[in-house]
Formats: sequence, structure tokens, C-alpha cells
Amino acid sequence: MYKEVMVKIKKKIGKEIISVNSVTKEFGDFKALDSVSAKIYEKEVVVVLGPSGSGKSTFIRTINGLEPHDSGKIIIDGTEINDNLKTLQKIRSNVGMVFQQFNLFPHLSVLDNIILAPMKVRGLSEKECKKIATSLLERVGIPEQAEKFPNQLSGGQQQRVAIARALAMKPKIMLFDEPTSALDPEMIKEVLEVMTELAESGMTMIVVTHEMGFAKNVADRFLFFDEGKIIEEGTPDHFFKKPKEERTKLFLSQIL
Repeated sequence: MYKEVMVKIKKKIGKEIISVNSVTKEFGDFKALDSVSAKIYEKEVVVVLGPSGSGKSTFIRTINGLEPHDSGKIIIDGTEINDNLKTLQKIRSNVGMVFQQFNLFPHLSVLDNIILAPMKVRGLSEKECKKIATSLLERVGIPEQAEKFPNQLSGGQQQRVAIARALAMKPKIMLFDEPTSALDPEMIKEVLEVMTELAESGMTMIVVTHEMGFAKNVADRFLFFDEGKIIEEGTPDHFFKKPKEERTKLFLSQIL
């Protein structure tokens, strides 16, 4: 970990909100995460890069307990992740996640997809949730789609609904796992615009993506994964102008 980078981030951003300490995750004989350690700070936007199978998605899935880790510690806003259901519910209520696939309920309208979790989990009234949902649909640029069903929307619109649904829980942290990889090229821009607005608003974000233009624009820091380990990290200036590791240089030469 580059100390000079971390000092700069702590001064610029805020207090530590995620601590990942020597975390290992294995799938049979395959070590998806190999003693990974990282710290994320409030209002920081961290972009995670790496080749397929390097551990990127496993990393963020362990951060909200979707994937249990085998060893090490993960602490989210002062709470350590464990297999206790109440602990997991507390963490997931503060950590929103957007996946490659939209995972919307096909039998529910856009509005009902958004209000379901805050009503069930946070116990808010339907009236209050609809007010929140309407505001969020305006924020992601599709207020006119509230009464439609997912199959009536484009892929980009569905992903914006998925973002609004995650935001309805008022999370402190947002995780994005390649949110544009399932979209047609012309739909990617509209989703990235919403994510850029989120980053500019001060949301703490961890983003797995290969959209380099977006990443350069919003990232405070990059983490580069290979074979289950973070092998390089740095600011955009460091990462794109003077990476230290040959593996990083090779990866960048292939995607830029």
C-alpha cells in the first residue's frame, strides 16, 4: 500500500469507512482472494480493475456479505461482517449494490420495485417510500417510467432503476459490479452519467469497471487485482502515467 497515496486521500476525503484485513476466499482449490487488505474512506471513489478471474467481483461481494470470506476481517463503518443475520442485515442496509444484471422483479412496476425494500426493511410508510422513489427516478432521469414494468424499459433504463432501488435504502456506500457490461454501447453513457453524478455528490463508491474514460474522470484511487491479490494501487495520475508493476502495464496496454 502506498503510504503517500493514503495520506493524501485521508486529508482530502474523510474517515475510514471500510477496512479489509488479510481476507482470503477460496472456491475449492481456487483462491479467489489471497490475503487481501484495503481501506476505503468516506466520499472516496475507488475503481477496481483487473483481468477476468482476478478477484474483483469476489472482493466487492465480500464487502456486503453476499460472499462469506474464509479468513481475515472486514469492518464496515465500525461493524465487523460475520454470519449473524442481524449483523448482515445492518450492513446491507447501509451498503447498496448494483450488479451486471438488473435483477428487477418483472411482475412489479418500476415504482414498486423501488419502494419494496425500504418498506420491508426500514419500515417506512408506502406514502413516504413513493415520495422517495419519485425523487430518485427524477435523479436518475426517468421519472416518466414509474408505472411501467421492467420488460417495457431499455437495458439502460432498467439499470438506472436498479441504481434508484439501491439508493432508496439511503446507503452510506455503493458497490457497482461492472454495471454497464450487459448493456448495448449506446445505453452505457446514460448509466455512467448517473454514476458520475453520484460520485460528484460525495457518495462512497467502489466500482468494478473497464470503462476507462469514466474511471479516469471520477476515481480518487485505483486498485489493480491479479490472481486474487491487489498488486498495485494509486491515484489516476500514478496508475495511468507511471504504474510500477509490469503486470499493470501489460493490462493497461491491452485496454487503453
